[in-house]
Amino acid sequence: MSHRMTVAIAMQPEVAALALTEELIARLDKNAQVQPDVIVDFTDPAARGNLADADVLLTGWGCPLVDDAVLDAAPRLRAIVHAAGSVKHHLAPEVWQRGILVSSAASANALPVAQYTVGAILLAGKRAFRLARDYARGQYKNRLAADTGNHERVVGIVGASRTGRLVLELLAPHGFQLLVSDPTLDALGAAGLHPAAQVELVDLDDLLRRSDIVSLHAPALPETHHLLDDRRLALLRDGAVLINTARGQLIDTEALLRNCADGRIDAVLDVTDPEPLPAGHPLLSLPNVTVTPHVAGAMGTEIRRLGEFAVTEIERLTADEPLHGRIRADQLAQLA
Repeated sequence: MSHRMTVAIAMQPEVAALALTEELIARLDKNAQVQPDVIVDFTDPAARGNLADADVLLTGWGCPLVDDAVLDAAPRLRAIVHAAGSVKHHLAPEVWQRGILVSSAASANALPVAQYTVGAILLAGKRAFRLARDYARGQYKNRLAADTGNHERVVGIVGASRTGRLVLELLAPHGFQLLVSDPTLDALGAAGLHPAAQVELVDLDDLLRRSDIVSLHAPALPETHHLLDDRRLALLRDGAVLINTARGQLIDTEALLRNCADGRIDAVLDVTDPEPLPAGHPLLSLPNVTVTPHVAGAMGTEIRRLGEFAVTEIERLTADEPLHGRIRADQLAQLA
């Protein structure tokens, strides 16, 4: 770089406090001038002044939409580095049309989601969620029941996304039979997902029929909207557990309610449609359904990992090195 880059930060201040510690800001200061004010509104006059000087925009949760008007106010902008996952909600197509580099910490955010998912899978195999509800209601059931335990369980992963691949990797040592369904994957690609695990590529209907536990990791796209509808949910074997840490729109909520109401299948949902579910929604009271408030992704101390990724990306940028989290325009259609 011919001049010292200037970095503007745009995200919720409370997110910035978690993602960008003093140590990380000090790292940035070695290679760039970091503007002290966190932007929360691009129309604010002070924000306009910061944009005018910015070579890099470091974004995070709560960043306002970056559109043509914002880009016009940032004539020096070279890159947008997002200290979180999806960039679809705050970056307009004009960002790519103007040739601005975009990077996302989605791979760093995938790890806590995968860890949460694996924990949910292991607990689901033990029937821990349902048994805990029963226990709270005074029903101490037989822990030696034949439908509990994880040995040789069949786990189906829907979507070989970053998170889906990490889940497969983390499940490899546990002795599961692993299935995967993804229209972008071929048999050779499935065989290479993890060297220590034999992952069988199957179509979605077959995966649903065969799996004891199904975990969703597909993006929210028009073609995946209500991917699991009444017909597909009916394919799940009695006693199957459905886990969703991806996007709520992948499941038809009313169809799920119908399939869970009689206890035939269980569900563990970290995302829902709508989100949040309205108070008193019947899914919330079913003993075989566990709903958490979208906590699988980075939280608390984990948010620093996203900041570390973003700061490292800016360091790569200043050294004219390739960005590890680069998002290209032609990838957007398949990303969450």
